[in-house]
Amino acid sequence: MSDHLEKLEPILADVVRPNADRVDSEAVFPSQAIAELGRTGLLGLLSDPAVGGMGLGHRQAAEVIESIARCCGSTAMVATMHYCGAAMLERYGDEATRGKIAAGECLTTLAFSEAGSRSHFWAPLSTAQAVDGSIRLDAHKSWVTSANHADVYVWSSQPVAEEGMCTLWQVPRETAGIHPGSGFDGLGLRGNDSTPCRAEGATIPAENRLGEDGKGFDAMMEIVLPLFNVLSSACSVGLMEEATARACEHASGTRYQHLDSALADLPTIRATLARMRCKVDQSRALLQATVTAIESGANDAMLRVLESKAVCNDAAGEVCDLAMRACGGAAFRKDVAIERYFRDARAGMVMAPTSDVLYDFVGKAICGMDLF
Repeated sequence: MSDHLEKLEPILADVVRPNADRVDSEAVFPSQAIAELGRTGLLGLLSDPAVGGMGLGHRQAAEVIESIARCCGSTAMVATMHYCGAAMLERYGDEATRGKIAAGECLTTLAFSEAGSRSHFWAPLSTAQAVDGSIRLDAHKSWVTSANHADVYVWSSQPVAEEGMCTLWQVPRETAGIHPGSGFDGLGLRGNDSTPCRAEGATIPAENRLGEDGKGFDAMMEIVLPLFNVLSSACSVGLMEEATARACEHASGTRYQHLDSALADLPTIRATLARMRCKVDQSRALLQATVTAIESGANDAMLRVLESKAVCNDAAGEVCDLAMRACGGAAFRKDVAIERYFRDARAGMVMAPTSDVLYDFVGKAICGMDLF
């Protein structure tokens, strides 16, 4: 077993899985799990060894996210957004912040989605203005994961002075004028602290810009989109893998006493479970092919990036729906735990870029059209 997975295994067994039901039922942030990921260096999985990180890549991050998602979707999503923010800061952030991420002392997240542009995260309406050598931010972000717990946001805005779609910033959560909402109370991923966040005259140093003014879109496409789509896909694979395992366990262990037979003795139930297994394996194969394409710089890497999230997110929804059907009324009970995976799996399909947007992008790509 690889070193990063060896470090992860006891955290899953001792912290993530035992707390998953409470994280969901009470909509509480998985603070203990995130602290353990930090203590063991796993929050610095993508950080350069020069600043104390593990120096690993998309494949290893996907393995970590899939494993976490099998236990707790909320924790997996928090880690996903952290890795995306950490990758951007690793490229453009200051050395002190990079070192804190590597040491597990800094949790990051993305602050891209906005009320005005919705799932078109690449087109912020928020503003950044140069004022007396500093930058004033004003915004209405619609969704920020870990909004009340992240130490640093990777923040998008319109450019200050240059042409382009957006500019990116390193914004400490404690900055005066940054106002995250009160928390998340929703259908699934209930512990991920995803909430709106406003910036009202928030002032940051001009050197907190990540990359060039007006070039944020390029950084989003090069760094964030591939990683986010891969990790979102991995999260979906983990959710449907666990839902399949639990459905098989329930079908094999639940019996019709008057017939002396198990649910799994019914050909219709076995066929449903088989469809689930096939969907999981197909999704994982596409995910792995996508990672390989990214690693090798293949010409079709971006196409696979677009395909992977749409396919894996939609497959997770379908597989978890089939798990609910296969297990019948028992699946609605909390103790079977399938209904939690069913709810968590719905989020991926509507999380920007949504499945519908991605299918449109794929269609444009294969028709030789510009995506944006």
